[in-house]
Amino acid sequence: MPDLFTLISQLGGGLGGSGGGSNEFDPANPMMYVYIISLATIPFFMLYGQRMQGKVILGEISKSLVKLKSMRDDARLAAIDHIRSAVPHSEPAARVDKFMEYFAIMPVDIDPNGLVRKVEHVLRVKDERMRAEVRKICPGLDDYELSKIENMLEAATALNMIYKVVRHFYLMGKRTTSVFVLVQLQMVMPLLLEEAEALKKATGAFRQGQPIGDSIGPMVVGKMMLGKAKMRAAKETVYAEDEYRGRKLYLLKAQGPAGTVGRPGEAIQRLAGDLGIKIDAIIMIDAALKLEGERTGDVAEGVGAAIGGIGVEKYQIEEVATNFGIPVYAVIVKQSVTDAITVMRKEIADSFGKVLETVYAVIEDKTAEGQSVMVVGVGNTMGVAQ
Repeated sequence: MPDLFTLISQLGGGLGGSGGGSNEFDPANPMMYVYIISLATIPFFMLYGQRMQGKVILGEISKSLVKLKSMRDDARLAAIDHIRSAVPHSEPAARVDKFMEYFAIMPVDIDPNGLVRKVEHVLRVKDERMRAEVRKICPGLDDYELSKIENMLEAATALNMIYKVVRHFYLMGKRTTSVFVLVQLQMVMPLLLEEAEALKKATGAFRQGQPIGDSIGPMVVGKMMLGKAKMRAAKETVYAEDEYRGRKLYLLKAQGPAGTVGRPGEAIQRLAGDLGIKIDAIIMIDAALKLEGERTGDVAEGVGAAIGGIGVEKYQIEEVATNFGIPVYAVIVKQSVTDAITVMRKEIADSFGKVLETVYAVIEDKTAEGQSVMVVGVGNTMGVAQ
């Protein structure tokens, strides 16, 4: 069996050697050395290429993991510093760390019957437990200050979870030397870093009590509520009554300026069901995730319950709308994930007039004089009064 050098020599003659059909090795032909190096490195890459790829990916993920840890630590320190400034002589670090590890276990979904009520119950218990913990950390503060701290801690908790999940898959891929685990993590890492950066910026907005992009819905309805008597519709949720061109308006939003989303689903159930208020149409205003290429602050109109979350509030609204045959219309303001949880951008604030104009157009087009319309401002009402 001929050796490798003999094969290369024979190949060299046929691929541009001395031109006379000779199969002998020609040292003057530089292509021969290219062929030799190429053939010699093929076995190396076959044996060690995957390991080298894994090392490169591990290095990239390691840098991203350091960034995530820095963001998590910055958000944690920002919350601790704010609590110390609000409650002098307090040492909240241990309680903050405990808060950041808090979790909720979703109910079993093998039997879907009544699952939404179970999820709602778990979420309500989680929210009350977390708020009770915040009150222990910051005794004596009013609801507005407590809501700012609660939102900051929730952002820090989300950052902590992202960091721990990325670290888990990083260490597992490193331990098992599985390139497939690492490649999957590498593909989603830019999205995770973008979300983490948004959460880090959100802590600053919550600390200052400034409206965020998600506040555009409550801001519009809050403007419509000015000068009207406010009544309690549900926990942390208020409504007011108004008229517009012969239509009765019920304006609903979370109670600001504390940072809360309220309970709009429960409020609509109570007003339309328990109190027997006749509603002929529901118009929901909310922020919506824009697609790449779309402009921040663009306003769009559609149908359906425009509300995010795990789905409890949406289910409640859809249940009321279905039972009473109420059409649900949506007016959305397009924005990215970062825009939604950071200080409201000028483009979003400038959409205020367009949103209001669209809402009034829907009222005129979809309802008649003498009918009743519920306008719901969906979103976190941080820094937005009514």
